[in-house]
Amino acid sequence: MAHTHDVIIVGQGLAGTVLSETLADAGLRVMMFDAPLAGSASRVATGIVNPLVLRRTIPSWRASEMLAIAGAFFRELELDYEADLWHPMPMVEIFPTAQEAGLWRMRIKEEELMRLISIGPGDDPAVAQLPQPYGCGTIKRCAWLDVPLLLQLHRSRWLRSGSLEERRVEAADVHEMEDGVELFDRRAPLLVRCVGPFEAVPGLVPVRGEGLTIRLPGLALRSMVHRGFFLLPQGGDTYKAGATFAWDNVWSGPTEEGMRVLMDKLTRAWTGEIEVLDHWAGVRPAARDRRPILGRTHAHQAIFTGLGSRGVLLAPWCAAHLMEHLANGAPLEPEVDHKRFQ
Repeated sequence: MAHTHDVIIVGQGLAGTVLSETLADAGLRVMMFDAPLAGSASRVATGIVNPLVLRRTIPSWRASEMLAIAGAFFRELELDYEADLWHPMPMVEIFPTAQEAGLWRMRIKEEELMRLISIGPGDDPAVAQLPQPYGCGTIKRCAWLDVPLLLQLHRSRWLRSGSLEERRVEAADVHEMEDGVELFDRRAPLLVRCVGPFEAVPGLVPVRGEGLTIRLPGLALRSMVHRGFFLLPQGGDTYKAGATFAWDNVWSGPTEEGMRVLMDKLTRAWTGEIEVLDHWAGVRPAARDRRPILGRTHAHQAIFTGLGSRGVLLAPWCAAHLMEHLANGAPLEPEVDHKRFQ
């Protein structure tokens, strides 16, 4: 059959957006289908990029490589969309115990970490307004991506160009042909599903995360802060705060319990006024082993999911890795190959 496109993508969350841009930059003809669904984590994501596993004070998986690739990728998108998307910002970790403070001081002597972390709040004097009986440390190479804005800009551009249609895709809509797939009269040699938690995939564990958008008058942080929860400055007195983790009843949306947990943590950290502007929730597509899930699932179909809470950090590398695998036959890294769960 005659192909109308090179790749069809189902899903326009963070994974689908990053993959579509990666493929289009490589000169491929891409068609997307997406129906916005309640509970999408990408639509409410804070987009925090943190290369450290805080509980153990060790670098996250391939942290240096992922940081370099993500920073370059999203800065390029900033230029392309003429918008402020990528915001470098240090993160201050307020130590919850003397043991964790000691672990931080021990880890800072290691060569891999001495360039990544430091003792104290850096150049943010506002951190002194928060209780820190065991001190604090700073993660220098952090950032946050305005994921909702990126998705909005991407959606608008791709809709205008006719490369995205707002349609829900059911399994029966996809027709496998001898040399590709057909979906709503579009034909391509390959279809990639980027539908996150909205599809049952071996190894995928949907997780509900809740957060708040708040005003904290009098607290002028210039850094992200983590103290069993995060505070992300949004400008002025406005912050995003979160996030909870729940593996049961994940599609419930914002809950009273989530609000209680978040407000309890906030009032322990800040004694000033707290004005709640919004209470939001999203379902993250996390994998059991906290690694992305990629690869070809059928002759002409593939999957890209499992980004979890580090999606912004992982997505650009994963998209490029998957493209090389599908287009050029490069082997997948075993740690991200979906077949590890079969």
